[in-house]
Amino acid sequence: MKKNPIIYQYENNEKIKDLKFAIIVAQWNNDITKKLYQGAYNTLIQLGILKEKIKLWKVPGSYELIYSAKKIAHCYNFDSIIVIGSIIKGETPHFKYLCQAVSQGIKDVNIQYDVPVIFCVLTDKKKQQSFDRSGGKNGNKGIECAKTALDMAIFKKNLSNE
Repeated sequence: MKKNPIIYQYENNEKIKDLKFAIIVAQWNNDITKKLYQGAYNTLIQLGILKEKIKLWKVPGSYELIYSAKKIAHCYNFDSIIVIGSIIKGETPHFKYLCQAVSQGIKDVNIQYDVPVIFCVLTDKKKQQSFDRSGGKNGNKGIECAKTALDMAIFKKNLSNE
């Protein structure tokens, strides 16, 4: 049986055994964010992260990811934070402003705090696109974000050990 190259890359890696991850999930469009969360959580477990090293928080919507990521970065000592949300375009310009605010807000948290905050917020025109990107025909962005979170946590740990 062929080994998954991504998982193999982290096998027996002492650097990951004590890493801690926060995952913040927006409940708006929960049918999508739940799948993104499952993809991220399951991937972290497959990569060797212990269940007790992964903490989940739920917030009402994607806009609330900004405040919650900031508070968690300030109050806790996680090696990486994943923010998960789904914003789907409607009939009003609300979509544009919300997407900009959330992406800029998460960027600001990344700059302000010494913890990588991984952006797993889908911004799609149609709900079907979100389904396709959260476990459908286009994969699951939660899986990609979990791998990124682990890579960035290792990057951060390597810098602090130099």
